[in-house]
Amino acid sequence: MNGEYDTEPVPGLPELLPEGEALLWQGAPSWTAVARHVFHAGLVALYFGALIAWRLGSAYAAGEDMAAATASALWIAAVAAAGLGLIGLLARLTSRTTIYSITSRRVVMRYGIAMPMSVNIPYKIIASAAVNVQRDGTGDVAMTLTGKGKLAYFHLWPHARPWHLTKTQPMLRCLAKPASVANILSRALYDATPASERSLVTAPDATAAASLGGLSDNAVTA
Repeated sequence: MNGEYDTEPVPGLPELLPEGEALLWQGAPSWTAVARHVFHAGLVALYFGALIAWRLGSAYAAGEDMAAATASALWIAAVAAAGLGLIGLLARLTSRTTIYSITSRRVVMRYGIAMPMSVNIPYKIIASAAVNVQRDGTGDVAMTLTGKGKLAYFHLWPHARPWHLTKTQPMLRCLAKPASVANILSRALYDATPASERSLVTAPDATAAASLGGLSDNAVTA
């Protein structure tokens, strides 16, 4: 990584951490998971596959010359390959330009292909967090913010929970080990809670994150 990120004192962080704050975890999205779950490469491939099947099927039913129909289908396949190649490139760039950081006091999201951005999310504005694990083992960790924390959906995309446009939820997307990251965040949120308030907070359970099947608003409460 070079260019616009050369000035980072620590990769993924806009400045050195202040005294007393520790870096607990850093990671980036899996580019293959970004291609599948953000840019929907599977649906794109399915769409073009259906177009090819329709072209060949309609040509056969109409008694058309199959050589010409095959040439037409190959043209569609070439367009499909170009489209999937573009998706793959965007997914790789998204992964390479993104670093998620969890510290003892906040979550930091650094991202942006054309316009680098850095978002700091202190624990005091995180109301809750939840993990979602996909069938391929990758997954996301979404954070629900309190009324004191507001971020624009399109400012964060694709690092935001899909379709939550009015109450934007920042999301650590397409992680290779989402349950492990959720456990780290859970412990950090709990440790950051003042001792006088911990009776109102559920202590982290090492198996809780792994057992969640979908995103909920109270999986990890701060």
